[in-house]
Amino acid sequence: MFDGLKDKLRSFREDVEETADVDASTGAEATADGESVAAAVDGEPTERDAAGRDGSAGAAADTESADESSTPAPDRGDERDDGADGSEPSTFQRAKAFATGRIIIEEADLEEPLWELEMALLESDVEMSVAEQILDTVRETMLGESRRQVETTGELVEQALHDALLEVIGVGQFDFETRIEEADKPVTIVFTGVNGVGKTTTIAKLSQWLGDRGYSSVLANGDTYRAGANEQIAEHADRLDRELIAHEQGGDPTAVIYDAVEYAAANDVDVVLGDTAGRLHTSDDLMSQLEKIDRVVEPDLTLFVDEAVAGQDAVNRAREFDAAAEVDGAVLTKADADTSGGAAISIAYVTGKPVLFLGTGQGYDDIRRFDPEALVDDLLGT
Repeated sequence: MFDGLKDKLRSFREDVEETADVDASTGAEATADGESVAAAVDGEPTERDAAGRDGSAGAAADTESADESSTPAPDRGDERDDGADGSEPSTFQRAKAFATGRIIIEEADLEEPLWELEMALLESDVEMSVAEQILDTVRETMLGESRRQVETTGELVEQALHDALLEVIGVGQFDFETRIEEADKPVTIVFTGVNGVGKTTTIAKLSQWLGDRGYSSVLANGDTYRAGANEQIAEHADRLDRELIAHEQGGDPTAVIYDAVEYAAANDVDVVLGDTAGRLHTSDDLMSQLEKIDRVVEPDLTLFVDEAVAGQDAVNRAREFDAAAEVDGAVLTKADADTSGGAAISIAYVTGKPVLFLGTGQGYDDIRRFDPEALVDDLLGT
C-alpha cells in the first residue's frame, strides 16, 4: 500500500543525506584550521600550541601569552552569532561543529531535495496546501540543525519527515471504538459520498467490524432512489445475519433511517448504519435530504466515503461535502490498490476531520482502523 510514495520519501532522505555529508566533508577540508579554532574556543591546547612551548619557543610563547592577558581579546561576536538569527552558519561555526563531532544542516543542503520532495508529493496526489505544510515543517526542523557524526543524516531526515507527516495525517483523530462504547445507544451513523465508491459495502464491513467487538447493528437503506439498492444491501444483511430496514423505491430516506433508529431502540441494538444515495455536493435536492436527516434523526456520526485511488478528486470531494453537509470523518476504500497515498495524507488536513477506516480488500474483514502513527512508520519503512 502506498508503495510509490514510500519510494519517493526514501529518495528524499537519501538525497539530503548525500548532499549534507558531501558538504560537511568539503567544509572540513576547506577549513583546515577548524580543529584548532574549535579547540581554542574550548580552551584546549592544540598541536601548534604544544610545539610552540618546547624550549625557548615555549618561554617566548609564555611571555607573549602573559602580555596578551592584559590586552582585551578581539571581538569575535560576529563569528559566534552568525546563524543565530536564522542566517547561514559561519565558517567558524561549521569548523567548530565538525571538530566537536557535529555537522550543521544548511539551506543549500535542503534546497534541491526539498524541491524534489514537493514534486514527489504533488505527483502522489497530495493536496498543495498539505505538501507545503510538510515542506515547511521539514525545513524548520532541519535548517541549522546539527547532528553527531555517530548518527546519520538519514535518521535526522527521517525524524523530520515523521513529524511533518504525522502533523497533517493525524488531524482530528479520535478513538472510534471508545466513541461507540461511551455513547448513548443506539448510536446512529450515516454514510454519504458520490456514487460507486463503496458506501454500501463499507457499511457491511463496518457491521462485521462492530460485531467482532461485541456490538450489534441494524442496516438501514436510505438510498431510496437507485434501482437495485434494496437488493444490494439486502444481500449483505443476509450474509451477515443482520436486520435490514428498507422502504419502497422512491420513499423518504429520512423516514427509513428514523424507523431503523426506532427499531434499534426497541430491540436493544447498539448501532444503526444508514446508507444514503450517492450524490454530488452540487445536487441541491440530495444535499437537502442530508440536511433533513441531520435535523430529524440527529445522527451521532456522518461519515464521508470515497476511494483512496481517487487521489486529489477524493480530497476535493471531502472538502466540498464537509462544507455542504458537515461530516465527522472519512472512510477510504480500495486503499490496498493505492500507490500514491495522496488522499490518505491530505483529507484530514484539508477538512479538519479524521480518516477513520481504510478498506483493504473485498472481504467483510478487509477493513481496518486508520492509525496515523502506523501509516507514517509504514511510509518511512520504520
